[in-house]
Amino acid sequence: MGVIEMAAPLLRWAGLAAGAAGVALALYAAVLALLWWGQEKLLFMPEKLPATHRFDVGTDVHETWVDVPGARLHALHLRRPAPAGLAFYLHGNAGSLEGWFVNVDLYRRANFDLFMIDYRGYGKSSGRIQSQAQLLDDVRAAWAQVAPHYAGLRRVIIGRSLGSGLAAQLAAEVQPEHLVLASPYASMAQMAAELYPWVPQALLRYPLRTDLILPQVRSPVLLIHGARDDFIAPAHAQRLAALAPQAQLLLLPQAGHNDLQMYPAYLQALEEVMQGR
Repeated sequence: MGVIEMAAPLLRWAGLAAGAAGVALALYAAVLALLWWGQEKLLFMPEKLPATHRFDVGTDVHETWVDVPGARLHALHLRRPAPAGLAFYLHGNAGSLEGWFVNVDLYRRANFDLFMIDYRGYGKSSGRIQSQAQLLDDVRAAWAQVAPHYAGLRRVIIGRSLGSGLAAQLAAEVQPEHLVLASPYASMAQMAAELYPWVPQALLRYPLRTDLILPQVRSPVLLIHGARDDFIAPAHAQRLAALAPQAQLLLLPQAGHNDLQMYPAYLQALEEVMQGR
C-alpha cells in the first residue's frame, strides 16, 4: 500500500472529527443564544391571576396599583389605623401575591403596614420583565409611591430569594431603618457559575451583584438563611455577612429554601426588626 493509500483513511477520520467539532460548536453557540434571549424563562416563573381574583387576607388589606412605563404593577397594602412603620416586601421568583402575601397577622401584631408588589407578568400585573434595569426601576417606582406616606416612621425593606438582590439595591439608594435579606444570593452571577459552569459570565443579563451593593448599605442588616437550603447555599449569606460589618446572620438549622416562613425563629426575627430590637 502506498503512502497516499495509507493517508486516505486518516484524512477521512480527520474530516469527520472536524465536522463533529463544528457541529458541537454550532450546537453550543445555539444553546448560548437561547440562554441569552430566554433568560427570563429560566429566572422568572410567574403565576398569572385573573382580574376578578379576590384575596382572602382581611378587610384591612387593599388592592392598589403602581403605574410604570408600559405596565401596571398590582400590589397589596395592609393598612393599620395608626401604623408604627412600613414593611416593603419584595418576593421570590415564582408564584404571585396569592402565595406570597402570608403571615399577615405578624405585621398586624407589630402594628406595621405591609406593602408587596407583583412584578411584571406576575399575578394581576401586566407587561413582562425584559431587563435588570427595568426590574429595578419598577421597584424604585413602587417605593416612591408608598414610602413618602411613612416619613418619620420606621421603614423596613425585606427581600426574599430573588427579591433579596432587588432589596439590597433599593436599600443602598434610600437607606431604610432596616434591611432584611431572606435566602439571599451573593450574586446571580455566582449562582449561574454554580449551576451552569459552562456558560460564560458575560452572557448573564441579570447579574444582580448583591455582593457589590451591600457594602453601600449603611442601615442595619439582617440575613436569614436556611442551613438546609439546597438551592441557594448558606455560603452566600455567610459571604454577604462578611461584607457588611453591621450585618447579623441568622441560620435556621432545619430550614430549606422555601419554608422559612414556617419557622417561629424567622417570624420572631422579623417582629424584632419591626420593633427596632
